[in-house]
Amino acid sequence: MPQLYLASGSPRRRELLTQIGVPFTALSAQIDETPFPDESPSAYVERLALGKAAAGLALLPAGQGGSSACVLGADTAVVLEGRILGKPVDEADAVAMLMALAGREHEVLTAIALIDHQRCESRIVSSHVRFRPLRIEEARAYWASGEPADKAGSYAIQGLAAIFVQGLRGSYSSVVGLPLCETAELLGHFGIPCWQCLEGDKP
Repeated sequence: MPQLYLASGSPRRRELLTQIGVPFTALSAQIDETPFPDESPSAYVERLALGKAAAGLALLPAGQGGSSACVLGADTAVVLEGRILGKPVDEADAVAMLMALAGREHEVLTAIALIDHQRCESRIVSSHVRFRPLRIEEARAYWASGEPADKAGSYAIQGLAAIFVQGLRGSYSSVVGLPLCETAELLGHFGIPCWQCLEGDKP
């Protein structure tokens, strides 16, 4: 069976991959995440997912994992009216993002890419999240919690910001950072099954 590596420092992605019973080794693959001029949000997240996966594969010493080593990369973007909302630079930036999202629906795009020494496949998953109206005091209090500081769009749906979410169309796990249905499908194409933790429980 191929050995899987996850090219991500995100604890959320690690937790999600663990949730579906897939053993892996985490890698920290750093790439330039600056959007290209006139690059669409979908092209942006796919390029970054592919770039992280390729960078992760390049980190493996020659022969590590053998020729069957696979690297999974992922990237998530919060998109409002075609504009990518990145990680906030300060409180004012975070509050401005949150108030822009308030009372409206926005798109969350997550791209995943799986690469080995012979091939590469990718997927893009689109979900839509609707926020209830927010008071600016709520946005400031949320910033003070520390949670939004390193989050795209200045919020974490799986955290304290859950109380802002009025509705969701699409994949919850994708909004968190890793679309599990599509990830499982992609892993299957590379011969990596899910629920591996159950194999030891069989009589």
